[in-house]
Amino acid sequence: MRDRTRYLYLAVIVAVVAGIAIGLVWPDVGKELKPLGTGFVALIKMMISPIIFCTIVLGVGSVTKAAKVGKVGGLALGYFIAMSTVALVIGLVVGNMLDPGAGLQLTDAARESAAAEAAKGGEASTTDFLLGIIPTTLVSAFTEGQVLQTLLVALLAGFALQAIGPKATPILNGIGHIQRLVFRILAMIMWAAPVGAFGAIAAVVGSTGVKALQSLAVIMIGFYATCLLFVGLVLGPMLWLVARINLWSLLRYLGREFLLILSTSSSESALPRLIAKMEHLGVSRPVVGITVPTGYSFNLDGTAIYLTMATLFIASATGAPLGMGEQISLLLFMIIASKGAAGVTGAGLATLAGGLQSHRPELVDGVGLIVGIDRFMSEARALTNFAGNAVATVLVGTWTKEFDRERALDVLAGRAPFDEATLLDEDEHTPGRSEARTPEMQPVS
Repeated sequence: MRDRTRYLYLAVIVAVVAGIAIGLVWPDVGKELKPLGTGFVALIKMMISPIIFCTIVLGVGSVTKAAKVGKVGGLALGYFIAMSTVALVIGLVVGNMLDPGAGLQLTDAARESAAAEAAKGGEASTTDFLLGIIPTTLVSAFTEGQVLQTLLVALLAGFALQAIGPKATPILNGIGHIQRLVFRILAMIMWAAPVGAFGAIAAVVGSTGVKALQSLAVIMIGFYATCLLFVGLVLGPMLWLVARINLWSLLRYLGREFLLILSTSSSESALPRLIAKMEHLGVSRPVVGITVPTGYSFNLDGTAIYLTMATLFIASATGAPLGMGEQISLLLFMIIASKGAAGVTGAGLATLAGGLQSHRPELVDGVGLIVGIDRFMSEARALTNFAGNAVATVLVGTWTKEFDRERALDVLAGRAPFDEATLLDEDEHTPGRSEARTPEMQPVS
């Protein structure tokens, strides 16, 4: 069957080019088109909670040993912490080598922008974040669209179905049918992607213009280069050594998702498709259901690099360079504060401003220097975070022996194409699929 959706993603590329043109030629018109992009991302976010819930409940409910789920979660969190640390170190090294902030001057407008971002960044603490994982009611996680709250409710529901045993089969079958419905709705929403991409790109180009890019090109180019360095020299070798999977083949498989992120500047817009594609690739449903949503809050490699380089940039630009000890303590604080911010456009900027406000208030004004280009840096953050979560899912699946490498090689070679119409596999032999239909069945091991 011919894949008609390839025309959809060609349309997205055309829409991005058209949006850039509108933003440059008629900037005021471009700014007015922002609701198109906002509306499309909102439609995608609407589907995230039900997709995460169905995936995790079907995955966890089908595993007979609860310890298996704990092992997956523990491995994932340990890996996320290690990778964030590596990203932090790379950002520190490159940032100190480039010294990109030298020679820039603050303006009054920049100071005002910085004050606004600092106010946003100071609204939440680590304690608030942890307490915020608990929803107000069992169903409020779905209505409020909180990823970690949905994850908690889904895990509780999955463990409860485990405890019920074989009698839970009708419930699991019912949730399986709901999952098909949800993914079909998502496939329908994706046809609005060109409109959303057009509005989002036109708005940001219309608001930013070319001048901001010219004056701040050094940090932008340095940041993009550092992200590529991290993906190519850290994630790539790890993926090959652990799973014997080629990184560029995996990234090519996820090409449509990267295009979606690039056009919306939000990795959250591709979260539902990443869940579907990782299952199709051969990673079992429990591993996908736990690793992907958790990674969106804790595996923020791109955000770690961004916070590092932006902090060094601001310190240099304002003539108040940080010592190595100050750099490390401030950045560790920001990494903790950034948890839960993945996928939200502009959240990294608020985290940066809030961290500086709490540790070095005299540097906060410098945040205004990068407000104009934050959108473009946000795209690199989102792309790097997304690549990191895709790699993490394969690695955790390999470590827990819940990854079918032969299946993955077939998928990456194009012999088992992803069904863009339903975003679901009907193959009973795909790891994680058959498990979800029979709760008494042991997982792949």
